[in-house]
Amino acid sequence: MERNSVVLVDREDAALGEMDKMEAHRLGVLHRAFSIFIFNGNGDMLIHQRAKGKYHGAGLWTNACCSHPQWDEDIAESAKERLVFEMGLSCSLEKAFSFIYNIPVENNLIEHEYDHVFYGYTDVQPDPNPAEIQNYRWISLGQLEQEVDAQPQDFTYWFKMALKRIIADFTAASN
Repeated sequence: MERNSVVLVDREDAALGEMDKMEAHRLGVLHRAFSIFIFNGNGDMLIHQRAKGKYHGAGLWTNACCSHPQWDEDIAESAKERLVFEMGLSCSLEKAFSFIYNIPVENNLIEHEYDHVFYGYTDVQPDPNPAEIQNYRWISLGQLEQEVDAQPQDFTYWFKMALKRIIADFTAASN
């Protein structure tokens, strides 16, 4: 399930065309992405450490799954398929929100993404794809917030941006 292209979008997420994934990240062109946050029945979040071979963010901790939908794919369906590919998990996903971010990352690349954020629930243990994921764990939201505050450099940029809103939404929904 190789994803070598991205869908270029405007600030309202209207598709403008396609571009090679690495070229889009070299040029910092706004493109479509998704991020998936998974919770278990105890309210713990599934996070993973990106594989050492990733083109950026290698070795950093992040949400359960993130990727780029392709031109002819529904974003929600693409997210579900990628969750199976990366984490070996299948569950219902709900759209939480979207946001745009633009940040330089390692290897002289730029993440400029219109990120669609989804969440889901499962108590199934992941069966991660080692080409994508070198480690994973379930973590309480309180412990996760402490770790992100203490070692922000250990987490991906998009994860830190979305986390506060995900926690606020999760906390509001459980009250």
